[in-house]
This record gives sequence, C-alpha cells and structure tokens, in this order.
Amino acid sequence: MIINKKTFFNIALAAIIATLVSSCLKTDDHDITYSADEERALRGAYIDSLISNDHDIDTTANGVYYVVIEEGEGEFAKEGDTLTVGYAGYFIDGVMFDSSELHFPEGKMEFILGVDRMIPGWEEGIQKMNEGARMQFIIPSELAYGSAGSGRVAPYQTLVFVTRMFEIQPSE
Repeated sequence: MIINKKTFFNIALAAIIATLVSSCLKTDDHDITYSADEERALRGAYIDSLISNDHDIDTTANGVYYVVIEEGEGEFAKEGDTLTVGYAGYFIDGVMFDSSELHFPEGKMEFILGVDRMIPGWEEGIQKMNEGARMQFIIPSELAYGSAGSGRVAPYQTLVFVTRMFEIQPSE
C-alpha cells in the first residue's frame, strides 16, 4: 500500500495528538518553571522536531508559529467577528492545561474576536483561520502570560494550542 504525503502527515499528526492527549491524563500539578533562555531552547527544539517530521511551519508578524492541520473555507476571522471554536492547550512538554471540552457545552467556545480578551498570541493566530480549519499554534510566553505566568501557567511557558474553527459570524 502506498501512502501519499498528506495521508502520512494526517496519520503522524493523529499519533502525536493521541500521545499528547494520553500524556495529559496526569492528575499531578504542572509546576515546572523555566528561565527565558530555557523556554527559547525548548521552543526551538520543539519547532525543530516538527520541521524534521516534515511539518510546514509559518509565523505571524509577531512571532506565533503555526501549522495548518486542516484547511478551512471562506473568509478568515477578523476583529469583531463572533467565533465558535474548540481548543486544547498544552505545555511544551505535552501536559494539557486547558480544553474547551472542560468548560463549554459540546466543547465549543463562542467569543467576539478583539472584544472578549484572549492572550495576544492566540488572538493573532486565530485570525489565520477560516471555517473548518484546524491549526496548531506555538505561542511564546511573551505573547501569552510572559514572565509573570497566570494560574496554572508558570512564567516563561511556551503554549501549544490545537484549535478548530467551527463557525465565523461576521460582525455587522
């Protein structure tokens, strides 16, 4: 059986996501703290591993790395639009720290882009999505919770989000 590159990519990505999800079943607290230099090194190694596995990585103007898992259709999200998304957020070591499945009916969160405040890196990345798109964002701490951290997110944590855009309702 011959597997084309796209099929191989989808199988590999599914395996990675399954591994991440299974590693996220840990019940202990995630209290790892990095320095800014350690964060940069870990993020670089993570991105290098994606590249070595033939993932195409792009970067936004402010430095959010992203991988298109599944292309969407139609207009891209823009400020003022009401978005319905699903997401899972991970630390760079694969431990899940948040998921729309934990907080919202049917795992779908609805918000207005630019009005309902999210971390800057996520807001920037989400504008690269259209309906049906699924993407992975790698968000440096300076575009997330920075040197202060927040709640379960310690200082200098690169965050990884796997996000699906279910619906975009354009602003009027």
